[in-house]
This record gives sequence, structure tokens and C-alpha cells, in this order.
Amino acid sequence: MNDRVNERDAIAKADILIEAMGWIRRFRGKTTVIKLGGSLMEDRVAIDHILLDIIFMESVGMRPVIVHGGGPSINRAMEEAKIEPVWVKGRRVTDVATLGIVEQVLGKQINEDLTASIERLGGRAMNLSPSTTQVLAGEKMLLVEPGSEPIDLGFVGKVTQVDVRSINALTYTEQIPVIPSLAVDAQGQQYNVNADTAAMAVAEALGAEKLVFVSDVNGVRRDKKDPSTVIHSLTAEEARQLIRDGIIDAGMIPKVEACLATLDRGVGKVHIIDGRLRHSLLLEIFTTAGVGTELVRSRG
Repeated sequence: MNDRVNERDAIAKADILIEAMGWIRRFRGKTTVIKLGGSLMEDRVAIDHILLDIIFMESVGMRPVIVHGGGPSINRAMEEAKIEPVWVKGRRVTDVATLGIVEQVLGKQINEDLTASIERLGGRAMNLSPSTTQVLAGEKMLLVEPGSEPIDLGFVGKVTQVDVRSINALTYTEQIPVIPSLAVDAQGQQYNVNADTAAMAVAEALGAEKLVFVSDVNGVRRDKKDPSTVIHSLTAEEARQLIRDGIIDAGMIPKVEACLATLDRGVGKVHIIDGRLRHSLLLEIFTTAGVGTELVRSRG
């Protein structure tokens, strides 16, 4: 009896590999940008499983690129330094002291830890940071909202240019680039950049096949309180209709709108997945059903 069970298990595993083979062939040689952020960054076990997925992707011929944030770790470091955070319209004001924390935590600690973890798990990686190779150029960004004057958030910026050559040079040599959401201007001034928008800029510049947002949310839901109502595939028009209908609301609106803008600029597909689900990245990319939400310009 045990032999039959083992045989069925082995056949099921083989079926999974056969299903994955078609997707592997399709995406071999293509770039996928993976954005890591949110409370997921504090979950060591979940991060290790995501990094294993990324190593697998590289091993079968894909070209993964990691862009990461680190908000919770920055908050904790600011508390330890007794620096009181200042928020305006939901955005962190980055003064000189805060920028120093961001550069240390995001640009060094997290960036180096992710790179070392990939190496520890059997992959090859290179951290592209202000202290190694800066690949994100940027400029100061003011918060502009209808009906109010532009708001100065300090050393908060946006990406204006991506060093595509340096990133591609690593992926061509089978290394995984790891990029923090920090940008520098022509005068050498560093800026704190929203990690979502940094990942989108990288995906657009690289002409990525996919951009995957990995966090602690499993995608767009019909009922935002019920994870089982996740919508696995949405066209741009379907997503806009869900916004009009109020199904997509609150903080999910700017994320989805940003995803749609990324599709308009040439990225093939955008995915939103929950990194706390073991091997969610592989399940989303290499299975037909997927586990999160896939956004596409149109079907067919």
C-alpha cells in the first residue's frame, strides 16, 4: 500500500514538473522584477522561501531582479535611535537624520542580508547599492495633491533613470541583482524612494516580462476581508471597472493604478502575491491557476 501511495506522489510531482515545463520554456531568458516589501521583510522563514523560489527561477534560465524596501526595519531603527517619525498625507518625511537611518538599514543591512542569504541558499547574487554600484538615478519629489500647494517631504525622490547595462551584465552572468529603493541625483544626493515605484521604474527600463509585488496581501479581492475571494486574473479594463464599482478601494487603488500604468509602459504582466504562502512565487509563475492576482492589458 505504501508503495502505491509513494508511486502516486511521485507521479503527481512529475505532473507538476510537466505543467511547469511549458512556463519555463516560455519565460526562459526573460526578465522578471520581484519587489519585496511590507511586513514580509520581518519574516525570516518566508523571505528564505521566496529567495529559494528566485534562485530556482534563475536556475531554469529566467533572469530575476530584486528591488526591495524595508519600512518596518526602518521604523524599528528610528525607535532605537529615538527619532520620532513625521508623516504627511501617509508619506514619511525624510529629514537628514531619517535619511541616515534609511541609508544604513535599507542600503546596507537589508541589502547585504538579502544578498548573503541568496549565496547561503545556493544562488549567486550581487547587491547594487550606494556603497557598491548605484543603479538608480533620481531627483527630489514634491507631494502634489489637487487643491493644495506642493508639499516638501525632505529627501524623498523618484527614479529618473536606471542603469540597465549594469543590471543586465549581472543577469547575463547568472547573478541575481539586489537593489534597494534609493536613488541619487547628479550632485550625489541620496533620496528615499517608494519601493513600489522604484520596482516599476526598473521593470519598465528593463522591458521586463513580469513585475511581481511580493508582500503580505494575496492579491485583489472581491471582499477585502476574505482572502478566499482573491481574483486570479484581471484585464486593465476589468480592474478599472472594479475601481468604479468600489470593489477595489482605499490603499489598493493606487497600487492597482500603478500596476496598470506599468502595463501601459511595456511590462508584460504584473502580479500581486502573498509571500507568506510557501513557494507562492513559483506557484504564481509556473502553474496555470496561480495563487495571487495577475494583471494584463487584455486577454488573447
